[in-house]
Amino acid sequence: MLNYLWFFLAALFEIAGCFAFWMWLRQGKSMWWVVPALLSLTLFALLLTRVEATYAGRAYAAYGGIYIVASIGWLAVIERVRPLGSDWLGVALCVIGASVILFGPRFSAS
Repeated sequence: MLNYLWFFLAALFEIAGCFAFWMWLRQGKSMWWVVPALLSLTLFALLLTRVEATYAGRAYAAYGGIYIVASIGWLAVIERVRPLGSDWLGVALCVIGASVILFGPRFSAS
């Protein structure tokens, strides 16, 4: 379960970092938005290394599902846009997929 916490925190910092670049480049905000963007993206990378996984590729694949959950949450809370039913269905499918990828090696035959 600790992996999910690391994934969720990493996702928040990745989304926040990318959002800061979005604000600068797409919304015409000050170039100073780059500073928190870079700090946030650095924390994202550091947090993602805390995940207990043998291979980085598997950790990143599982992380993708949790990133989608966090992105829909960001859409609702920060951007104040109500997610659609199809968004929630996609979230559920992604979390199931992320869990299969993350826990699959434990159940695979050697």
